[in-house]
Amino acid sequence: MKRRALPAAAALVASAALLLTACGGGDTGSKANDKIARADSGSKKASASPTESAAAGRPKITLPGDLTDTFESWKTSDTTKDAVLGDVAQRIDATNYAITQGDPELATLSFYYSGGALADAKDWVESIAKDGYSITGVNRYYNAKIDVFDSTSAGVVYCEDQSEAFAKVRKSGKVVKTAVNDDSYVVYTTRLEKNKQGVWQTTKLTSQRGSN
Repeated sequence: MKRRALPAAAALVASAALLLTACGGGDTGSKANDKIARADSGSKKASASPTESAAAGRPKITLPGDLTDTFESWKTSDTTKDAVLGDVAQRIDATNYAITQGDPELATLSFYYSGGALADAKDWVESIAKDGYSITGVNRYYNAKIDVFDSTSAGVVYCEDQSEAFAKVRKSGKVVKTAVNDDSYVVYTTRLEKNKQGVWQTTKLTSQRGSN
């Protein structure tokens, strides 16, 4: 009997469930760092994403010197998949930069997000700023799984290691350090759509923390 293919949304959910083990396990709540950690984080200082996606009119994003991200195995041998991953990395940059600036209205957010995901990103950046926090340290992104559905839509599921990333009190600069545990690992499920300018914008984004 021929096996039916999973719908795109179901396939992404299945991929996310499989990745939970690789990221650290099942789901739990989190406390001290959760306010910052659910926000997607940035890249190396001068927009060092794994592709040349800063070209072609894309905004240059420069993060503060105390914040670094690494992207492990973030390239494939497929041109389309690499373009998708490049814009995911730039969207991560955009979110992280907005958090460090405490500004939900930065144009970089609307460049890499659209629809409900854009509204959620703005709300999240604003809530972090209102609580008086920024972010510092090193974020590691890995285990990216890409599905290209058609010429203008794709999905990416990936993990983040936040064991060396921390919340920082904006006024005092105090770093709020927390112990490394299962909650230090997050799996993200995203949907992207390619706009008329050729940018793969994130239209949906969810996150789940890991727990053994």
